[in-house]
Amino acid sequence: MHALQTEYFDAYRSLKLTRDANGVLIAEFHSNGGPFTFAAQDHTEIVDAFYRISQDRANKIVILTGAGGGFITGVEWPSFGNVSDPGVWSQIHDEGVQVLENIANIRVPVIAAIEGRAHVHSEYALLANVIVAAEGATFLDGAHFAAGVVPGDGIFTTWSYRAGAGRAEAFLLNPQPLPARTAYEWGVVAEVVPNGKALNRAQELAGLYLKAPEVTRRNTRVHFIQPLKERIVREVGYGLSLEGASAADLVKIKGSQG
Repeated sequence: MHALQTEYFDAYRSLKLTRDANGVLIAEFHSNGGPFTFAAQDHTEIVDAFYRISQDRANKIVILTGAGGGFITGVEWPSFGNVSDPGVWSQIHDEGVQVLENIANIRVPVIAAIEGRAHVHSEYALLANVIVAAEGATFLDGAHFAAGVVPGDGIFTTWSYRAGAGRAEAFLLNPQPLPARTAYEWGVVAEVVPNGKALNRAQELAGLYLKAPEVTRRNTRVHFIQPLKERIVREVGYGLSLEGASAADLVKIKGSQG
């Protein structure tokens, strides 16, 4: 049965999936094996990827990480097309909601291992139960207010849930790289480790969690994620609608300036 479910491991351009004999799945974001730059194709594919991960009961623990000493480092803006087109934004909106719901629906403990830059979609990491960050890791929302659009895709929902609304609003309105140590002081990061050691420590924690019975592990994740899942359902569709309106306005402004 489990062998039949692993065909999806090789289905995604920018998400490398590997699972050890104990059922610890590592989901590694990458672009051609190096640091991950987010493109429209990836936005589409990871919706399916996290759905498949969530429904595969052979996955006992999930670790999210990135290749090449980064997590998600940038965005390939042109790949998304004309974001002022309602049809284009409708797809971005739906995928944006679905990917967060699908990560939240992973029903086993999730650990994020962050090296380097978590500068785009750091909310994916904040949907983990535990974040292990390297000393040199930094968190940033470089893709919204700094770029001229509303931070409506779940970045506010997750950061305000983990760090508090006041910190989240200041962080998102004046985006500056947030060091791992500060994120630890805010309660967002659980552990700070030497550079290059985040994944190793995440694997150690996975081994620790595996000592608990499977139903206990699964139900603990379900219990812990429920309040954040409720906020995602309430807030992110609306937030992405606001973001879409601001994106359309930004296109209009740039057109008038051109």
